[in-house]
Amino acid sequence: MNSVGMDFSREGGMVLVPTRFVWPHGGSVVCISGSFTGWTQWPMTPVEGCPTVFQTICSLPCGYHQYKFVVDGEWRHDEHQPYISSNIGTVNTILLTRDSHSRPSTPSPQVPPPGPVSSMDVDSEAFQRVVQVSDGTSPESYPRISDADLKISRHRIVVFLSTHMAYELLPESGKVIALDVDLPVKQAFHILHEQGTPVAPLWDFSKSRFVGVLSAMDFILIMRELGTHGSNLTEEELETHTISAWKEAKLHLNNQVNGPSSAVSRKLVQAGPDDSLNEVALKILQNGVSTVPIIHSSSLDVPLPHLLHVASLSGILKCIFRFFKHSPSSLPVLQFPLCSLPIGTWVPKIGGPSQQPLAMLRPNSSLSAALNLLIQAQVSSIPIVDENNTLLDVYSRSDITLLAKDKVYAHINLEETTLHQAIQYRDDPFLAHGYNNQRCHMCLRTDPLHKILEKLSQPGVRRLVVVEAGSKRVEGIVSLRDIFQFLMDS
Repeated sequence: MNSVGMDFSREGGMVLVPTRFVWPHGGSVVCISGSFTGWTQWPMTPVEGCPTVFQTICSLPCGYHQYKFVVDGEWRHDEHQPYISSNIGTVNTILLTRDSHSRPSTPSPQVPPPGPVSSMDVDSEAFQRVVQVSDGTSPESYPRISDADLKISRHRIVVFLSTHMAYELLPESGKVIALDVDLPVKQAFHILHEQGTPVAPLWDFSKSRFVGVLSAMDFILIMRELGTHGSNLTEEELETHTISAWKEAKLHLNNQVNGPSSAVSRKLVQAGPDDSLNEVALKILQNGVSTVPIIHSSSLDVPLPHLLHVASLSGILKCIFRFFKHSPSSLPVLQFPLCSLPIGTWVPKIGGPSQQPLAMLRPNSSLSAALNLLIQAQVSSIPIVDENNTLLDVYSRSDITLLAKDKVYAHINLEETTLHQAIQYRDDPFLAHGYNNQRCHMCLRTDPLHKILEKLSQPGVRRLVVVEAGSKRVEGIVSLRDIFQFLMDS
């Protein structure tokens, strides 16, 4: 339950409090039923942009109330809100105070209404905390995880990661894509677009080994170089230049921008099938990469290295979630809401000062500004918001590969093309044919960590935009990297 507004009204001399009830756990048809409805079912409506979140607003008299939800015909209660047992089963409860602006520091016990519920043991302090948090007060009102519970959770996760191997990430069936370094750059990005993948390992036949990766970030750098006055890279060269030629040019560009010390070809970060998941996760975190190829090294039986899989934090998180899903009590941290944990990047009024600013752009911002921000902020996607910071869309690194199709990149100016126009290119049915557009992935700051993990473990999801329920105002960002740095204390 979340209460909103607290604009008190009177009806027949009775003070009524507009109160919002939220069911954030999915369903097709959701109703609320409570002591204030005479236990009849009132329909709830899905929140715009959050189809798994339902809400309704009821004007309630101050005092003690009971309620349950009816989800697709099944009576349910929200385990994340105060609940007790009654003569009609388990119910949620709420205590609305008479004055929302002058609450006593130590809430006095409320006397339950007469009747069958008079024997209930009411935790007034818990109810008071619910009302305070729902009123928009600081998320610090939520209980904080103890050092002991956090230490236990981290230890069990590290033990799990250390005792499970990279080969467990391999799917039962699927395909892996590798690119020849002698492929033209334009053709390579067309392949990435058609296959719906933002990154692919690079194979060098002359060296008989994998030598690197080609990613959407490479295309972003190429787009910036094409749009730079006096660039040595032309559109015609992009048609014929090979991947290896681009990599050499990239080293030259780094030398010009960052000095000679940066002009050193990075060694491919890779892992073997017998490496632990802990080792794979640390390689991703410590090297600032998004994926690590799982490669079976050459041997007498296999003379050439064999690409088995491209591992990501998402796949590792899926293993963690699957393992602990049916024993959540073994990881106490999973039960705590996101806003009560030191995870993610938040707008100052929500989570206090962040280590880095929350990167957001308006629809009329230029595509050039978006590409620069993706590079400078080292993020995989940027929320696009209106003047009220309401989430409109998300533009990600992988979206840029769409411009490789039919040479769209040759017909646009990065400074003059707005993000709104870029999104139209991205969503064009003809251009986006076969493209797996992930759209916006959102969560609420009150969502428990296990729900955050479940969303982030889905393929292609690297960041969740934290929005305010109802308004979709952006409150923060939580990424896969944030989760792993917190859980592994890295």
